[in-house]
Amino acid sequence: MSAQTISLQPASAATPSPVKHALVLLPGVALLFGIGVLGKGIEAFSTWLRTTHNIPVPSIEYVLWAILLGLLVSNTVGVAPIFRPGVATYELWLKLGIVLVGARFLLQDVAHIGGMSLLLVAIELVLSLSVMTLLGRIFNLPPKLTSLLAIGSSICGVTAIMAAQGAIEPDEEDTATAIAAILTLGALALFTFPAIGHALHMGQESYGIWTGLAVDNTAEATVTGALYGDKAGTYAVLAKTARSAFIGFVVLGYAVYWASKGQAHRIENKPLFLWQKFPKFILGFLALSLLATAGFFSKGQLNSLGNLSKWAFLPAFAGVGLRTQLRDLVNQGWRPIVVGVLGEIFIALVTLGLVFAAYRHGGVR
Repeated sequence: MSAQTISLQPASAATPSPVKHALVLLPGVALLFGIGVLGKGIEAFSTWLRTTHNIPVPSIEYVLWAILLGLLVSNTVGVAPIFRPGVATYELWLKLGIVLVGARFLLQDVAHIGGMSLLLVAIELVLSLSVMTLLGRIFNLPPKLTSLLAIGSSICGVTAIMAAQGAIEPDEEDTATAIAAILTLGALALFTFPAIGHALHMGQESYGIWTGLAVDNTAEATVTGALYGDKAGTYAVLAKTARSAFIGFVVLGYAVYWASKGQAHRIENKPLFLWQKFPKFILGFLALSLLATAGFFSKGQLNSLGNLSKWAFLPAFAGVGLRTQLRDLVNQGWRPIVVGVLGEIFIALVTLGLVFAAYRHGGVR
């Protein structure tokens, strides 16, 4: 009955026009850019006070200002319903920024650093999946919640959890709990990783690779790298992109496992499943890298693409703050948070050791 009712509705009622859809997104997108530009303005004003008037204001980059302003809005007045559709586009801006970053890498750089990253990612995947599964059993978490935490921590955080949701069919509460735990860990990384990097005097490249390996969410990994420096942010994107490429294989493995237990649908067409789960923005990243390698862009155009990537990241950074509700991070119980924290500390330490070993051996910092 419901299917017939839907089919009788006019197409215009079922699918809003592109103009109406754009108008729905406009307030939230304007909020994202507004917060990002305000963060940039505060950074410039602080620099002016320090350099022109010698006023000892803290040196905080626009990346952190955008996050802090987003957090302030989200956890005081909140994000009104009119803004939410547009705010949800922050991931689109993030992926656009990542694609544009591809122009900064020549293919030989991607092959060299990406090859090393893939090796480190493979080690990180095995360790993260194993440790999270073991901790989930020790703390007696529901099995599918454990699977979601393992998938999220090993690949790309919330994106991986949402990709796995339809494949392993967990309870909605398990999905919400896993997302809250991953968001908590991402928020902690924003403040702990740069401090650790400075304390260890890590170079931009090694820090960026470590961040891309150890921080779960793509947004938080990009921001945590950018907080250390532009070059660190670029290498964090490269390592995180290599890590994200495995999402289809990991989700497929868990889908087959739960289907074998009769607790999820069987995957009939595995190649199609892998293609559907594969993050397509990686192809855009590689395409721009290929064009840059072939000399398709002039030096001025490469600089313009680099500036465009920074503008794309502005709303993405603001979205990280706007989507973080501090009260939600403490309302999901302590056990998933403890499992996540213990697992992430282990992975962060192991990947840090691997990065140090790889870069010391290669004579690079």
